[in-house]
Amino acid sequence: MLSPSGHPNDGIVAFIDIGTTSLRLLLVRINPNASFTILSDQKEMVRLGEGEFADQHLQPDAMQRAVLVAKRFADMARSYNAAEIITVATSATREAGNKDSFLRRLNREAGLDVRVVSGREEARLIYLGVVNSIHLADQQAVFIDIGGGSTEIIIGGQDQYHHLDSLKLGAIRLNGMFFLPDESGPIPRERYELIRQYVRNAAVRTIQKVKDDHVNLAFGSSGTIENLADIAALKFYKRRRQRDDVLTYDQLKDVIAMLCALPLQERRRVPGINFSRADIIIAGAAIIDTLMAELGIEQLHVSDRGLRDGLLIDYLSRGEHIHMLVGTSVRARSVLQLGRACGIDEAHARHVAHLALELFDSSHAAGLHRFGQQERELLEHAAILHDVGTFLSYSNHHQHSYYLIRNADLLGFDQGEIDILANAGLFHRKAMPSKKKHAEFAALDKHSQRVVRLFALLLRIAESLDRSHSKVIQHVQLKPLKGDRFRLELQATGDCQLELWGVQTHVKAFQQAFKNKYLIEPLLINGATIEPLPPAPGSGVNPVG
Repeated sequence: MLSPSGHPNDGIVAFIDIGTTSLRLLLVRINPNASFTILSDQKEMVRLGEGEFADQHLQPDAMQRAVLVAKRFADMARSYNAAEIITVATSATREAGNKDSFLRRLNREAGLDVRVVSGREEARLIYLGVVNSIHLADQQAVFIDIGGGSTEIIIGGQDQYHHLDSLKLGAIRLNGMFFLPDESGPIPRERYELIRQYVRNAAVRTIQKVKDDHVNLAFGSSGTIENLADIAALKFYKRRRQRDDVLTYDQLKDVIAMLCALPLQERRRVPGINFSRADIIIAGAAIIDTLMAELGIEQLHVSDRGLRDGLLIDYLSRGEHIHMLVGTSVRARSVLQLGRACGIDEAHARHVAHLALELFDSSHAAGLHRFGQQERELLEHAAILHDVGTFLSYSNHHQHSYYLIRNADLLGFDQGEIDILANAGLFHRKAMPSKKKHAEFAALDKHSQRVVRLFALLLRIAESLDRSHSKVIQHVQLKPLKGDRFRLELQATGDCQLELWGVQTHVKAFQQAFKNKYLIEPLLINGATIEPLPPAPGSGVNPVG
């Protein structure tokens, strides 16, 4: 069913990117609660731009490959009953003198209405795709995407770009300019330097613009950059690339020197290289090499996001789901996306987060910890996700929460932060974290262990204070008394005996977490002091008076 805006309320949308090197398909179900589920993410290398750029004419074989793959992607989308198939074409198509013929074939044989985007629009979509997967806060970054026919360079922050550029520099384009079709030997240094000089001349104005903007960070996307980073990870770290790895300029130069020294057949056997990219990777590497050198970029953060992801963000921002993007951070959207996809009780999760943050702030004011805004933000995300494991089963849902958070590819977080969130989910109930008993906790660094211990306690108390999911406890403050004693001051709107019993079960955990500090019976401050409580049934705990 479609909304008045023409977007499906609970439908499937396909996004197809017809690039110079590859075709990509992103197939997404958009749910009524504004979360979305990725159903398929496909990529096929077709080299649409192969042999084109000398005379701006798409070659028959290349068009045939692209049409076949586009038809297969379109058929896959229709097999899912996609309400819309949004298709764009980039550099190779927009520069081709025979693009109209190609577009007619795509419409006739694949049933696709293709929008050919400008270089600046391509840059904008790439920016949307990448920036909505990272956490920049107030920093400015340069984004570099190396395609087969063009290189897009964007300068911007978390919420807005302020420079878009598209340069006629790409791996397939430069490979065709500087190498013969049957050339397969090592690459002479003189030839490689000739490519770098060409890149430098073509990008001189953009380079100056980026220098003038004094950006803090650099992000690289596209198959060329990802593959160079894959090779570097295996060469220098002896393992596959991980999400927090950066590609340093020194590593890049070492990888390029190695690749240039090898003939094509040996280059294809380099650990980590994409076999089908081996013949064009040096031309692509010369682009990022030159840009990093000229801009003084010592390390490049590598993103696997790009134009197809930007198409999804752009789609959401134009329809009824715009509230998912406006006024919320990448991290908050990613957390809410996971929570909604797993059907959490969102009202309960938000109230637990509210109470946990009040506990965090008041325990900080009482001198029980020294953590700051960064940890406070993580606690809020952890509270939203603490029950996400009930999606699989309520029994042992804390263990399921750990697994889901750890493997959900949450956007905007580094791996250390994801580990904290996952462990917070694991220890929000049952046993408190122990290095001797829990390998997941023992694997954390000391700072993260301290954070998880605090989060585990605060989430337990906050969860108990909304035990009935009725928000009967509106506010909570942790107040110091004489000596090492502390009291919870509560504001309630009605009977809260279950919640008060729940708090009792955490007296020993409080003492463990805060090194022999004692939590005594809570105080209701919206009425009168409550009588000392009997022990909670089955808790085996007596409040300290």
